[in-house]
Amino acid sequence: MKIVLPRKILIVKPSSLGDIVHSLPVLNTLNRCFPDAEIHWVVARGFEGILEGHPMVKRLWIINKDGWRNIKRTGATISELRRLFKDLKGERFDYVIDLQGLFRSGLITKATGAPVRIGFMEAREGSTVFYTHTVAGGRDIHAVDRYLKIVGFLGCTINSVRFPFPPTSNSLSITLYSLLSGDYAVIAPAARRQANRWPAVRFGEVASLLPVKTVVIGSESDRSLADKVVAASKGMSVSIAGRTDLKGLIEVIKGARFMVCNDSGPMHIAAALGIRVFAIFGPTNPVRTGPYGNNHVIFRRELFCSPCYKKTCKTHKCLDMIDAMEVADTINKFLEGDRDK
Repeated sequence: MKIVLPRKILIVKPSSLGDIVHSLPVLNTLNRCFPDAEIHWVVARGFEGILEGHPMVKRLWIINKDGWRNIKRTGATISELRRLFKDLKGERFDYVIDLQGLFRSGLITKATGAPVRIGFMEAREGSTVFYTHTVAGGRDIHAVDRYLKIVGFLGCTINSVRFPFPPTSNSLSITLYSLLSGDYAVIAPAARRQANRWPAVRFGEVASLLPVKTVVIGSESDRSLADKVVAASKGMSVSIAGRTDLKGLIEVIKGARFMVCNDSGPMHIAAALGIRVFAIFGPTNPVRTGPYGNNHVIFRRELFCSPCYKKTCKTHKCLDMIDAMEVADTINKFLEGDRDK
């Protein structure tokens, strides 16, 4: 492919939270490689907070992805898509990069009419038919390194992997700032998939065995889960679930000493911010979606059925076999090592 200096670039990566975080090094590399180009981003409603106000993103295109699934609003969906396709085509993008790799994202990519539309050879749901160029991403490779193969294809040199977040200062209330004073760790007991969730009570048991207070994070819908952690923590945890937006969540994680979590979006935020992660893995593969970097600890059982990538599971054996005492002991050894430095 002949590389030309682009005037406008569109990244299509609507969701999910962790996937968007994984895409930030692509944004950073494009910005450095093509400093005069405008970069736009297609993001799903509910995740725009992770990118709003970003100095590297000229415009966010927020799509109603979940609403499009509702058959009762088919008419409204068709109108939204027509408007979106028309507006995107009017931008005359030079490069469009589809990092999502599904039919819907491929269709959006094609609708731009851009002369260069790039996606992965392994993209699903037939989305490769919408691309002008495909890149071999690979399977057993971390998502961050996989995504960066596309910017490499565009001739960009990847000197370092950076995760540029937008400004987040002053995103928290005075009450939350007071709760976060001093030394603290973060516990993230939720996960988008039920099968990825270690029992909340065990997170609380871990908290009760640590010498540092823990702050339990989550969305509004995770409040009951967070309350279970607090109840089992013997007074060592406090919940702020449902009390921050995405920018506030980043700010909370940024100030933490470490994080204890499932395979989830907050885990990827922590890793991207350089916060040490102690992650519980069950049906997913840490090679592909583990915390990026070498400063982290994975708790996982090598079972014949894992990784299975299932969204639900009847037994949760791979998670149930991980003991709270084991996790707490490992964390405390790391803390002792930090004190000895």
